Amino acid sequence: MKALSLFNQFNDWRRNVGAFDNRATYRAVGRLGGASHQERELDALLFWSASALLLFGLVMVYSSSIAFAEGSRLSGHQSHFFLLRHAVFLTIGVVAGTAAFQMPVRIWQQMAPTLFFIGIVLLVLVLIPGIGKEVNGARRWIGLGPINMQPSELMKVFVALYAADYTVRKLPDMSSFKRAFLPMAGVVLLVGALLLREPDFGAFVVITCIAFGILFLGGLNARIFALLLVVALLGFAVLAITSPYRLERLVNFVDPWKNELTSGYQLTHALIAFGRGEWFGVGLGASVEKLFYLPEAHTDFILAVVAEELGFAGVMTVVVLFAVLVQRAFAIGRQALQLDRFFAGLVAQGIGLWIGVQSFINMGVNMGLLPTKGLTLPLMSFGGSGIVANCIALGILLRIDWENRQVMRGAA
Repeated sequence: MKALSLFNQFNDWRRNVGAFDNRATYRAVGRLGGASHQERELDALLFWSASALLLFGLVMVYSSSIAFAEGSRLSGHQSHFFLLRHAVFLTIGVVAGTAAFQMPVRIWQQMAPTLFFIGIVLLVLVLIPGIGKEVNGARRWIGLGPINMQPSELMKVFVALYAADYTVRKLPDMSSFKRAFLPMAGVVLLVGALLLREPDFGAFVVITCIAFGILFLGGLNARIFALLLVVALLGFAVLAITSPYRLERLVNFVDPWKNELTSGYQLTHALIAFGRGEWFGVGLGASVEKLFYLPEAHTDFILAVVAEELGFAGVMTVVVLFAVLVQRAFAIGRQALQLDRFFAGLVAQGIGLWIGVQSFINMGVNMGLLPTKGLTLPLMSFGGSGIVANCIALGILLRIDWENRQVMRGAA
């Protein structure tokens, strides 16, 4: 009960800090704006920022992939190959996100353990030869006819749901290392072991941040969390140092120009793209680096193409849109917590953590601020599983916001 008391105190503090989101202020602002917030069904800033990123991504995937598509036999030398595939994935994602929005949050909570178990099964299946598909030395995909499914992307959604459900169930034990922390640590280590077998170190980092970030927001003892940070940093350092290719990436991160034609090739050309873009870019479609110089231009390094073609203005537009999206996710989560909807609040903030951490890492890699890591830019990079998982997460987030509004409308 001591932990539950601490959690209530934590929420009281959040109410004071986030006073703008309390019910009285919510109604007052609505009256000042004409139509009250209760009469609106969706968070406009969240919806339009996410939509802008998805549409901007569609344009940039086409721009960054034209040369690669024309020169590839896989695409039949069709310049619009990746554009059409991305448009199909985006359509599937919107349909999946709409379906996710239709499902009440309580159903997501009931399904959370089952979905997490399905995610574990998929991570095991992808490692089995004949089922998992290997590309560039990594076995991360399951072939489903003309498309490939990447289980690690879906696992990010499942982990956000499972960690929130776990935290709600463990609220009275949040101060206990044995009862609150160790079970979740064991689960994350299991997921991490499977991901590192693929290998997919980037997904492991993001999933770890989602799981333990939600646990911390749910009231995990601060000392335990601090210990976790130290252990996690040491663990990631050991994984990097003991793996030759990860160690090489760290060395290249310090001085990419030393091996600019070999192991530092990706980073140096990303930096060249940023340098060429200057303030307003060389013009949409006019990138030189995407002409077989910059590898993965339409996936991991799409931001470098944005920088070259649209300059500092284009990059800042992307950064601001992501900042708005993450801020709205945390605001929706905070509001749900104030309404005593703990599972919904933690899921919303977990989704905000996911998008925020992954976009931060991708941007840092593109700008040379972080070691090179194979993580796509959420909502924008080419990749079917990633886009579908992102859209499902946004559908759940919009559902949480919608239910918040229904609760507040009933309490008005």
